[in-house]
Amino acid sequence: MNISRRTFIAGSAAAGALSILPRGAAQAAIKGDSYATLIDLHKCDGCVGKSEPLCVASCRQGRKNDFPKPAKEQLKDYWPQKKHEDWSGKKHLTSRLTPYNWIFLQQVKVGEQTISIPRRCMHCDNPPCAKLCPFGVKHKTPEGPVYIDHSLCFGGAKCRTVCPWSVPQRQAGVGIYTLWQKYLPVGGGVMYKCDLCRDRLSQGMSPHCIESCPQKAMLIGQRDAIVAKAKELRQLYNGDIYGMGENGGTSTVYVSPVPFAEIDKALEAQAQRRNTKNTMHLHHADNMLEKQNTLAALSLFSPAIGAVAAIALTSKDSAKGGKE
Repeated sequence: MNISRRTFIAGSAAAGALSILPRGAAQAAIKGDSYATLIDLHKCDGCVGKSEPLCVASCRQGRKNDFPKPAKEQLKDYWPQKKHEDWSGKKHLTSRLTPYNWIFLQQVKVGEQTISIPRRCMHCDNPPCAKLCPFGVKHKTPEGPVYIDHSLCFGGAKCRTVCPWSVPQRQAGVGIYTLWQKYLPVGGGVMYKCDLCRDRLSQGMSPHCIESCPQKAMLIGQRDAIVAKAKELRQLYNGDIYGMGENGGTSTVYVSPVPFAEIDKALEAQAQRRNTKNTMHLHHADNMLEKQNTLAALSLFSPAIGAVAAIALTSKDSAKGGKE
């Protein structure tokens, strides 16, 4: 049995990819005085009567200077692919997360109730996007926010891949990637998402979305107080909590009078009716770091895996060639 050079290299590359997976801890030590946010779905009415939810409008207005400004000559395909992600012509879009829209409102009918759900980054306690970023440009601050250093981001989109809610979104034609985009096999611009207005937090102010909510459906405060309030509301509504355990725990806690399992089923049914594929779910999100650590453990056997894969592929290629 012969092993071709091309197949051996391919097998070795696959094995090598396993061997460099990070080995971050699956849980984080979060302090009680860190910030957390509470989103009360019983209070949120979607800003009925308004042309746009105020949380969305205030974020877009308050953060507009932080949105990407791509140069048209830099909007090139991701080498060696024949595509790129450009949202600059869709800045008006507010029905989903984009590099120009960091919070949006989902509405879904559950039984006879219409549930309005503000959606943005969950700011995980031990975020896989930050732990597994190959460029090390995503950070979890002690105060709670998870943010991206836009000046250093290459837009590799690993953060979006490992996020259970696919929160970060990519814009081509911006960032340091543009300096080497003809030669780099990874990257593609810059990733964008909510950073919980961390600059405002450092000045003792609330995020734009929370400050503008007319129903006071969103609150921010010390983590212990927010968790206590969430549990109090759950008991009051005889309802449900989401965010405290998902993906290893997050700094965003939703409280609803309707079980989140029912909300998620309604979201899925709604997506099927509308034939859309970009619905953000309120599902049970597994701890992605634990999954990555399982893959990392396989790296102990990666040379053997690569060799076996190479031999198997070569054998298959040889058999196919013989038939032809």
